[in-house]
Amino acid sequence: MEIENAIDEHRFNDAWKLFEQHLHMDGFPRKSIVNKLLTSYSASLGVPWLEKAYGLVEQAIEESKQNLLEKEPLIYLSFVLAKCGLPVPASTVLRKLIQMEQYPPVTAWSAILAHMSLTAPGAYLAAELILEIGYLFQDGRVDPRKKINAPLIAMKPNTIAMNIALTGCLLFGTTRKAEQLLDMMPRIGIRADTNLLIIMAHIYERNGRREELRKLQRHIDESQSLTDTQFRQFYNCLLTCHLKFGDLDAASNMVLIMLRKAREARNSFATAALLFPIDKKSSPGPVSQESLSHKESGGLGNNRSNKDLRISYEEFYRDRNFLKLDTEAKEVLSTLLVELQMQVELITTERGILQPTEKIYVKLVKAFLESGKTKELATFLIKAEKEDSPASNDDSALVHVINSCISLGWLDQAHDLLDEMRLAGIRTSSSVYASLLKAYCKANRTGEVTALLRDARRAGIQLDSSSYNALIEFRVIQKDTKEALHIFKEMKEAKIPRTGHQEFEMLVKGCAEGGEAGLMAKLLREIKEEQAADSGVHDWNNVIHFFCKKRLMQDAEKALKKMRSLGHAPNAQTFHSMVTGYAAIGGKYIEVTELWGEMKSIASATSMKFDQELLDSVLYTFVRGGFFSRANEVVDMMEKGEMFIDKYKYRTLYLKYHKTLYKGKTPKIQTESQVKKREAALTLKKWLGLN
Repeated sequence: MEIENAIDEHRFNDAWKLFEQHLHMDGFPRKSIVNKLLTSYSASLGVPWLEKAYGLVEQAIEESKQNLLEKEPLIYLSFVLAKCGLPVPASTVLRKLIQMEQYPPVTAWSAILAHMSLTAPGAYLAAELILEIGYLFQDGRVDPRKKINAPLIAMKPNTIAMNIALTGCLLFGTTRKAEQLLDMMPRIGIRADTNLLIIMAHIYERNGRREELRKLQRHIDESQSLTDTQFRQFYNCLLTCHLKFGDLDAASNMVLIMLRKAREARNSFATAALLFPIDKKSSPGPVSQESLSHKESGGLGNNRSNKDLRISYEEFYRDRNFLKLDTEAKEVLSTLLVELQMQVELITTERGILQPTEKIYVKLVKAFLESGKTKELATFLIKAEKEDSPASNDDSALVHVINSCISLGWLDQAHDLLDEMRLAGIRTSSSVYASLLKAYCKANRTGEVTALLRDARRAGIQLDSSSYNALIEFRVIQKDTKEALHIFKEMKEAKIPRTGHQEFEMLVKGCAEGGEAGLMAKLLREIKEEQAADSGVHDWNNVIHFFCKKRLMQDAEKALKKMRSLGHAPNAQTFHSMVTGYAAIGGKYIEVTELWGEMKSIASATSMKFDQELLDSVLYTFVRGGFFSRANEVVDMMEKGEMFIDKYKYRTLYLKYHKTLYKGKTPKIQTESQVKKREAALTLKKWLGLN
């Protein structure tokens, strides 16, 4: 046949023209030709040919010719589409396979899922697919003892597929969707491996589920198979969650425990080094983030690139158990997990021992200062320095924090911290006193200048020439020439050299120019850029989430009311819990409409943004309930925000519940309300491509 010859000779343009001619004159060609066209176009990896292959599948299904489509060519097409960065058609082909009851085994579709999860829309679709496929197996619906169910059982999601979907959700910020997947796991019998435990920790941290993290901690501490990197990720999540809830005691205690254990380990290592000569070549030494990533993930450098991993259809077809695809899914999962572990900022590891990074000091200092707990901050930093002695007092975290406060104009806090250092018996160099003194002079705070001078003299601190110059200038501006002369005389008697002390100025300048990426620079940036988080919102979100999960919506409504009365503004997570709670009960469309009205007023009055997960849940409720006007409003908001919308899901939903709606002629007599409802439904149908 001419079409077959053109395909064999890779004359794809000719093959397509001949196929269209055949379609126009005699309909679809025979089954073998259709599938050969699909596999050849797929193997080309060319996007135009892939689009034609996908269009052919859609047309065949639309014309009820799905019996011409074979299972393996469709799996192959879906895999190649996903690999070439086309997750939407890849997911649609997978969904069509399931709809046709040509169930793809999990070893095959997990590889499709893996490549989809490398993009934001694909990661969202991957989570949707797991939810859709998992639904078929919930609560033991499929009897594994029946032979007829064997193909369906082979499709059941496994731990690898779940890890891929969850990691994709984390990397692209759809963590509430990820929590839905976690809720489904026990219902379909998926058991957690070590990777899944750590992924769960990330999800709980992002969603503010501190109690769930604490429950998970027992499993983490008892596990014998976790790597250093995985331990680091878990405790980074726990520490971050403590900060989210404003629990500074728990967070600072965690840091102090880490420092103490690190000191004990260093002492043990030093003792062992004295007793037993250590071969430097075999000594583990400090572990860098990059080396950890390569070790723990199996080595990114050894991974082949996606484009090099071509699989011809013949090779694909011979691998009946899809073992190569299973291997590829695991390789992509390793890449995703490396991306995830790169987000760990608060904790590092050295010789297998957890240690806090500068970033956690920055976040703790910011939190202590914002809550007005200067004394507690000083106590924490002093304890931290006792556990992890700096090379000099001038290089200590406490000194950097004082200098940062001075730069920000927080002079009272800087003075309080200086007092705490002095009372704790920690000697500070003149540079800190000089910096604060100049800041007080500039702010024209006479009383504080006098008090600081008195403190410096008591501590035996000798001020430098620049400090004396600032004091003299300060007194001259105040027209206190007598005191200015007295200071000048004191300076001469002390034989202070004329060269100014410029350490602090150089440090600030270096930070500004990017030359010094130390604790002080990071703290300045953190405080200036970030707004104070309302930790109470996390507490109330957890309460509301609990009630919604248990379908106790009256209690959830009371909790939301109380939350508002206490001055905590509900956020996207709050609304998401409420909407999904109402959706779970069913029929609560009026309540969701009221929430939507509130969300719109908040969006117009403030800078608050509503994310894809929240708007998607609202849109689902409105389409399901036939509130088409409201559904169109949500679509407009999502499209303005350039958010991905899974149109296939909404087409399926519309056809399931409203297939026969507004199909006939327009009635001659209609109320204004009926006209508007009809117009809204037709607008939505047009957007869904159902006209």
